[in-house]
Amino acid sequence: MLKKYSLLIKNIALILFGNTIYALAVTMFILPTGLITGGTTGLALLFYHQFSIPIAMFVSAFNVSMFILGGLVLGRKFALTTLISTFYYPFVLGVLQNIGYLKNMTSDHLLSTIYAGIMIGFSIGIVIKAGASTGGMDIPPLVLNKKLGLPVSVVMYSLDFTILLSQMLFANKEQVLYGILLVLIYTVVLDKVLLLGQSRTQVKIISDKYEEINQMIIKYLDRGSTLIHAETGYFHNDNLVVLTVISNRELSKLNEMVLSIDPKAFMVINRVNEVKGRGFSMEKHYV
Repeated sequence: MLKKYSLLIKNIALILFGNTIYALAVTMFILPTGLITGGTTGLALLFYHQFSIPIAMFVSAFNVSMFILGGLVLGRKFALTTLISTFYYPFVLGVLQNIGYLKNMTSDHLLSTIYAGIMIGFSIGIVIKAGASTGGMDIPPLVLNKKLGLPVSVVMYSLDFTILLSQMLFANKEQVLYGILLVLIYTVVLDKVLLLGQSRTQVKIISDKYEEINQMIIKYLDRGSTLIHAETGYFHNDNLVVLTVISNRELSKLNEMVLSIDPKAFMVINRVNEVKGRGFSMEKHYV
């Protein structure tokens, strides 16, 4: 029970932190330089110029509808955590806008685009990893990810890119180009943040001394292994391949120990984005 509450507190803290970084990006770089962006705000600007729908009215209606959609598809927990973003973000944005020092960081549009992109991608990634979203246009990518398995960053980029292109109907074309660059930067950063701390190294080891290597991995690296039946392509000799997944920092140690057992060992090394199971996403269980 204590672990459950500590995880909840940690996630709430991450949601608040992520929204604060997002508000800082808007206050320090988006508003002072007049940059445009995608998301709900960009969509609201389009509807305002084309159909004279007030921006505040559109944003409120759109956020509420997306909040309901997220609650129905992604669950009650998601809805409750997203509710934090819905109220906290406008509050912290108002507080930060009253700090004059933050508004005079730079007048360079390119510099503002780069820093805003990094901060927005980082902030959205943190909030999503905490099981929530910043609301509005962030919810459709999460819904499509759950229902169709589409990557969050790709869907978010596609939607934002479409919204930005539509703003060429009324906005300065140079602003739109900066906006597209902004979206490109924060979707790349978002993708990296979502995989942060989850990537691992997969190693396949082909050696006649597979049993010694297998025991070494289990005993000294404290990692699991799998023996895969294989056949060599030239001589058609039966052999066993040792497959293991280790942390990125353990690779040099594994390489050194394998070569000490068999200097002629053949190793295939791959970076994998995510690993689920005991020793990684679950606690180890010793028999």
